[in-house]
Amino acid sequence: MRIFHLSAECYPVAKVGGLADVVGALPKYQTLAGHKAAVVMPFYDRKFTRENEFDTVFQGATLLGIRRLYFEILKEKTDKLGFELYLVKIPGLIDRENIYSYPDETEQFIAFQIAFLDWISYSQQSPDIIHCHDHHSGLVPFLLQYSKLYTRLAKTPTVFTIHNGQYHGAFGWDKLSYLPEIDLTKTGLLDWSGGINPLASAVRCASKFTTVSPSYLDELVINSNGLEFLFFLERAKGVGIINGIDTEVWNPATDPMIVEKFAAAKVAAGKQKNKEALCTRFNLDPTKPLISFIGRLVGEKGADLLAGAIETSLEEFAGKVNFLILGAGETKTEMDLQELKEKFPADCNVYIGYNEELAHLVYAGSDFLLMPSRVEPCGLNQLYSLRYGTMPMVRSTGGLKDTVIDFGDKGGYGIRYNNTSVKDICYAVSRAVVVYNDAKKLQTLRKRMMALDFSWDVSAKQYMELYQSLNTTTI
Repeated sequence: MRIFHLSAECYPVAKVGGLADVVGALPKYQTLAGHKAAVVMPFYDRKFTRENEFDTVFQGATLLGIRRLYFEILKEKTDKLGFELYLVKIPGLIDRENIYSYPDETEQFIAFQIAFLDWISYSQQSPDIIHCHDHHSGLVPFLLQYSKLYTRLAKTPTVFTIHNGQYHGAFGWDKLSYLPEIDLTKTGLLDWSGGINPLASAVRCASKFTTVSPSYLDELVINSNGLEFLFFLERAKGVGIINGIDTEVWNPATDPMIVEKFAAAKVAAGKQKNKEALCTRFNLDPTKPLISFIGRLVGEKGADLLAGAIETSLEEFAGKVNFLILGAGETKTEMDLQELKEKFPADCNVYIGYNEELAHLVYAGSDFLLMPSRVEPCGLNQLYSLRYGTMPMVRSTGGLKDTVIDFGDKGGYGIRYNNTSVKDICYAVSRAVVVYNDAKKLQTLRKRMMALDFSWDVSAKQYMELYQSLNTTTI
């Protein structure tokens, strides 16, 4: 089966969040299963593109309104990621360093989608599936069906995956002219709340849409930043599939980024070595339970409550627990955490920014991973932590609810709580301290965590079954 994945991000080419991890792994596992999967994404002037070689496989020109754009399709020469990687490069528009936040971001992603469709159409390719990820590629299902330019491809099945339903990519009708010629009687399929909404359009027009966990599919009806009624209407088209993790990249037995490699049989000794290295680096005590947070310091992740919850916990468990924060985000949250670090220098430390190598060490060396998310479509951090025998402490929402069973329940291995609140977080900390001090129980839970299978093998199979259900013709 020939599959094209369209995305703004792909690890290790360009990453902001979990979207990159998914798009960097799913096609690899589909390729290993015997299919021909490819990723198509915008060109970014970043380390990966500077250090690798590309062939120009197509050159063309397209229109963005009255603006004529020349574009190239570049293919990474060696397929080093385990699948074909194609980059859309448009001089002056899609050739910059950053992924998001440019004032002409709308124009960038519209042009990206049009260039992709022009390339596929003009080069006479016939994909079995076009898999679009988030709103950055959300116009493709509509354009395939309702633009005369792509009539040959109109019956190509499309799957649209929502990694985060809070972001729609909406823009005004004044930019309708940026789209190629379309059937104007179908513009209602683009509209939501008086503007063009790529995410809403994709939900309506794709053959199927997926969310990255079953629970998140249900939650979109309650909280999707204004699209709740749409998800209620289109619920039958939706499928929830838990994200997998790349077990080659995230493997404590082979991970080159950690101090001591370990398997489940020697999890206690292996984690302790990594914990000692981590605590030495951040001036913490390796004999105490270490609770860490990795992620964006934003309200969606519950990060605004971290400083208050940690301070309360440190006052309650004076000298009995350590905290480590790795992340960046809202200025006030960063400042609050820095102040906390200064107030409790022996019990708390903060690393503002993101460091992939350090993240691996934090997963390996921490005892617990705190995730008090208000919204978590799937969450990958808790899956990484389980792989390294680090107990996740999660709020019961989205994919966190689907992947973590409380250790108080049958077969459980994590800590769950119901609300993103200082009170609930502190109660979770108190439970973590208790279980840490029961070495035998902690060892049993760690081995249980590491035996879980959240690999992409399972999730990729579910996607392939979904593709097959759309009556595609395999190659």
